[in-house]
Amino acid sequence: MGVESVTEFDVVAGDGTSVRAWEHRDDTAEPSTVLWCPGLGATPEAWPDLLESGAVSHVVSWYHRGTFGSARPAVPSRITLAEHVDDALAVLDRAGVARCTVVGWSVGVGVAAELARRRPDRVSGLLLIAGTPGAGFEAMFGTLGVPAPLRPLLASTGAMSLRLLGPALDSVLHRMPATELSARLLQHSGFMRPGADPERVTAAMRRFLRHDWGWYFTLALATGLAAAVPLNAVRCPITLVVGRHDLLSDTPRAVASVAGLAQARVRIFDTSHFVPLEAPAELRDELTLLLRREFAVDCARLGLVPEDLPALETD
Repeated sequence: MGVESVTEFDVVAGDGTSVRAWEHRDDTAEPSTVLWCPGLGATPEAWPDLLESGAVSHVVSWYHRGTFGSARPAVPSRITLAEHVDDALAVLDRAGVARCTVVGWSVGVGVAAELARRRPDRVSGLLLIAGTPGAGFEAMFGTLGVPAPLRPLLASTGAMSLRLLGPALDSVLHRMPATELSARLLQHSGFMRPGADPERVTAAMRRFLRHDWGWYFTLALATGLAAAVPLNAVRCPITLVVGRHDLLSDTPRAVASVAGLAQARVRIFDTSHFVPLEAPAELRDELTLLLRREFAVDCARLGLVPEDLPALETD
């Protein structure tokens, strides 16, 4: 099992944009379906443990518009949070999934949250990893102590500058070798933390470096400036996992987004933004626990007694 088990297919979104989706199936796992709303420009290599044998039986996801086989929309501005949610729904429809667990990482947290808010009938549970529900630029640099009012200005100015530098970034990053050495350097840069398997980090870097960087930062601007998504109306079980050393998000702000929700569970790991690579076993445990919570909630709603349901862990 692993990335080699991924099958890609094309989906036509509501506005006519062709979106490249992918799925993974594992008949050895307990029946379960996960929709992964990825981080911006992320590939399956960014969370290889999700594709390991016995994790979940069915994973579906897609590549953002203009990346890795997904077309750019005919109307360039159609790259907002709303379009990403539309793409997620189109992928679920094409894969024949009526309702499932939705996992969001980074930018995908906002997509997952908005999907649950807009279509609660399609979402049985939410696993939100290393991000806030929308308002991404407002959450950046919180770990560094940057005052909240300055964060959107710094983040948007930086993204606009990097978008202009796209061709120069392409000429450099497309030639940069993805090796174990470069992976180890990244892991000791502060942007990422030591602890992840260097081979897995290398695999994730290899395709990520090949982005059209002008377009990548165009996508970043559209999603980073999106409004916050309120979760107060979401009733399904939610697990929020955040990294204590995350430079791209604001851990207190993320925790506050689920504070007071009866179905919310919060875990803070000693990681950076790259939780799926740095804490794969712990994250897999949280996904398993969420699936069990969803099952218990569904049984309660239907008035059933889950006789074989194992006791839920609390730590």
